[in-house]
Amino acid sequence: MSEQPSTGPVLEIDDLHVYYGAIHALKGVSLKVNQGEIVTLIGANGAGKSTTLRAINGINRTRQGTIRFQGQDITGSPPHSIVKSGIAQSPEGRRLFPLMSVTENLEMGAFQRTDRENFSEDMDRVFELFPRLQERRMQKAGTLSGGEQQMCSIGRALMARPKLLLLDEPSMGLAPIFVERIFETVVEVNKQGTPVLLVEQNALMALEVAKRGYVMETGTIALEGPAGDLKTNEQVRKTYLGEG
Repeated sequence: MSEQPSTGPVLEIDDLHVYYGAIHALKGVSLKVNQGEIVTLIGANGAGKSTTLRAINGINRTRQGTIRFQGQDITGSPPHSIVKSGIAQSPEGRRLFPLMSVTENLEMGAFQRTDRENFSEDMDRVFELFPRLQERRMQKAGTLSGGEQQMCSIGRALMARPKLLLLDEPSMGLAPIFVERIFETVVEVNKQGTPVLLVEQNALMALEVAKRGYVMETGTIALEGPAGDLKTNEQVRKTYLGEG
């Protein structure tokens, strides 16, 4: 459970610029996630969604702009210190350790923690959120189905006791029944006190669970607002929801 105040920004990004060589990938991105919120970042492939997450977690260096987490400037901080500060990510493609068991993969999520006394409690919480993982806890992660691997990836991030959870394309390549289960769990994790920044190509599902949303186009924020407003926005419906 988060110990942060129930309101106010947990993450603030202001005028962020990121380059890949000569390519200007992010062009002045600004967004925020308030305590208690699920915020979604939607847009086409190559719009800059994953680049934004990689800038937050320190993998992509920023050329200009600031990233503040719980009021502290973390711009340019190394990835391991960002994880230690309380930001955990379930990355695109899941990136589990395939030859390690489910339990061992989950344990890797807590490698920077010093409060070992809460370890089993958090493992129980993950198994409560994902009963299927408990059934397969001794199984090698590489032998799990895609949906089970996604559950394990999110569970691993939760083992870090994050104060902000970053999710990068959690529904990618999953069967519809797993997609529904993953999104239900995202809502439950948020209800338990963890704010979530969700990057997701399934715009309809993302806007169903989010409080607010940002629409990215070619490295910029093209639209932002309450998720309900974005769902009914004509441009969003035509471009991202397959309507019109």
